[in-house]
Amino acid sequence: MPITPRRRNKVKGVQFTLMVVGASGTGRTTFVNTLCDSPVLSHATYDSPENAAIQTSIAIKPVTVDLEEEGVRISLTIVDTPGFGDNIDNEHSFQEIVNYLERQYDDILAEQSRIKRNPKFKDNRVHACLYFIPPTGHALREMDIELMKRLSPRVNVIPVIGRADSLTKNELKAFKKRTIEDIEHYDIPVYNFPYDIEEDDEETIQDNMELRAMLPFSIIGSEEVVEIDGEAVRARVYPWGIAEVDDPEHSDFQRLRGAILGSHLNDLKSLTEDVLYETYRTEKLSRSVHANNSSSRHSQILPEELANQSVRIKEEQLRREEEKLREIELRVQREINERRQELMAKEESLRNLESRLAGQGSPY
Repeated sequence: MPITPRRRNKVKGVQFTLMVVGASGTGRTTFVNTLCDSPVLSHATYDSPENAAIQTSIAIKPVTVDLEEEGVRISLTIVDTPGFGDNIDNEHSFQEIVNYLERQYDDILAEQSRIKRNPKFKDNRVHACLYFIPPTGHALREMDIELMKRLSPRVNVIPVIGRADSLTKNELKAFKKRTIEDIEHYDIPVYNFPYDIEEDDEETIQDNMELRAMLPFSIIGSEEVVEIDGEAVRARVYPWGIAEVDDPEHSDFQRLRGAILGSHLNDLKSLTEDVLYETYRTEKLSRSVHANNSSSRHSQILPEELANQSVRIKEEQLRREEEKLREIELRVQREINERRQELMAKEESLRNLESRLAGQGSPY
């Protein structure tokens, strides 16, 4: 499915939902706690080694935390998926995750169909999914390929390599290369930081090119703070040295955090709203109409009901178009007002200059 690039915008006080998917031991929990700089998720604990081997079902758990990025308040909802990948057959886990994503779309579709909207309705659509690839150093597993292909039509999938410090630099470089080759070979439409050469500025294009080249992001997380040269840093200490979370030479953590919570937050939200949700909505309504048409052969469904459904679909489309037109009109009006103020300022400056010149030429 082609994804249309969007230009980055400054955000002010936004709600953002991030899903994290990965098998136990890929560093998913540590990453989230490092991202939020607080113990948002709890680490799994076991009474004995025997209990650790017991297979568990997936449990999807959303939790919300308030953050602030460069003066912008973000209400971040983390959707965790503990239990994923821990069973021999993970088909149930696949379906549970996809069902969760689609339920959020169904909720907003139902809300948009109401004549009177609920002012307290919360949009819980997931805007991005970080898929944690285990640092095997080999290639993508069949499970990785299958899940990313299933998730991509419903959410912006960003592949990351968890616990990247378990690989050497050369091993990590080779693993990234093989992973991207697999993604391209299996035609997995991950979020690849799209840009438009004709519309986007040079800085945006350069930034997206750099981020795209970093895929999949290599991540190190740590909830421990150590002192290095008198400075407290988040890092992991090993006998062979120290791996710093925020050092770009050691980890892509800072670039990824800056992208999903800063520069590309609006882009991820726009793609979710305008592409992924609209595609799902069209599919859903189309299935509903076909189902009604099919069942009408065996039941007494009034033609007026089908007509009303068609009218509701068209009304909703018109409403969305009107909202977009109003946004364009407001933006144009703001630009006109800004230009008018600039012209008035220039005219005032010219009048002041003329007055000074006239004063200098007057005899005393």
